[in-house]
Amino acid sequence: MATTNSAVSIADTPPPGRRKRGWNPLRFREQPFFEDKNRAFWVLQSVGWAGYFFLRTLSNIANEKIASYVIHNALLTAAGYSITLLMASAYRRLIKMRPLYTWVGSILIVALGAAIFSAIETWSIATFVDPRVRPEGLRFFGAILFTLSLLIAWSALYYSINFFILLEEQSDRLLRLESQASNAQLAMLRYQLNPHFLFNTLNSISTLVLLKQTDRANAMLSRLSSFLRYTLVNESTGTVSLAQEVETLKLYLEIEKMRFEERLRPHFHIDKQVMDAQLPSLLLQPLIENGIKYAVTPQEEGADISVEARLQGDRVIITVSDTGPGADALYNVRAAQSTGVGLANIRDRLAQAYGDNHRFETQSDITGGFRVFIDIPYQTEDPK
Repeated sequence: MATTNSAVSIADTPPPGRRKRGWNPLRFREQPFFEDKNRAFWVLQSVGWAGYFFLRTLSNIANEKIASYVIHNALLTAAGYSITLLMASAYRRLIKMRPLYTWVGSILIVALGAAIFSAIETWSIATFVDPRVRPEGLRFFGAILFTLSLLIAWSALYYSINFFILLEEQSDRLLRLESQASNAQLAMLRYQLNPHFLFNTLNSISTLVLLKQTDRANAMLSRLSSFLRYTLVNESTGTVSLAQEVETLKLYLEIEKMRFEERLRPHFHIDKQVMDAQLPSLLLQPLIENGIKYAVTPQEEGADISVEARLQGDRVIITVSDTGPGADALYNVRAAQSTGVGLANIRDRLAQAYGDNHRFETQSDITGGFRVFIDIPYQTEDPK
């Protein structure tokens, strides 16, 4: 006699929402084997017991009564197939219970299944192979030992596969929860963008209307509308190209420039090689906002704000600098805290988006000026 390898899955019904379809060899190769538990159950059950029949018949091939043994083996295969189906039905309930109930219930089921299987085996031998054999004594005890080992191995394989599937499902669920938490964190950070510029812009528009400078008021309102439309349309957890980010910054600066006029002097130096590089949307806007608030506003002559980006190997190096007060202690504290967002917001968003695969540094000179360095991997949008 020979043992077999067979197993079942924890459930015989596909997950909700999945349509039942006929087995397709190509689709079978494309998807994970245990993705469709119902299919995996019947495949393993059928292949396992077919192997059991083949191996038992092969071991009896030298016997003269090969036809009798084929009938005997076919009967045992059908019996084992049916008994393990009943065991699987019981195991599906036991596996959800407390461990003590699962162990005790499984042992009792295996013992009962082995007794029934052994009785069928000894009766089949006496009926189809050798009528002189009686299902009693050592022969019955030996049959029980073999079938007991067979069903224990089957049960162990059943539980191993099902606990593996449960572990995979829990792992997938944990990954989904982590992804949702990360996306929620990114969305929260994205929506923390300082709304003060919106209030300042609306106040400026109101002032222009009172002064009857309707053309300038309309122009500022149009640019504000375009900027807000961009912030609402773009996915909060998504990325944009550096070219899109620069265009948005220019739109934002055009709004602010109508307030500060010649006091605000923006400059852009963007390497064409990095124009398609992806980065979190509106990542640089808080840096420009800090520059306006702490470099342009307090100085009568205003300040220059520069944005530079270049490709260095497989990295994108972005520098945002201004000609503000520089190493002034008050400036550094306020720049770090600003409205509760500022630099801290960018640090958190970079950490969420790139993990440890990024660099974020600030630098301030005694002679004046404040710079922020961002080093991120060069990534382009995946083709769809």
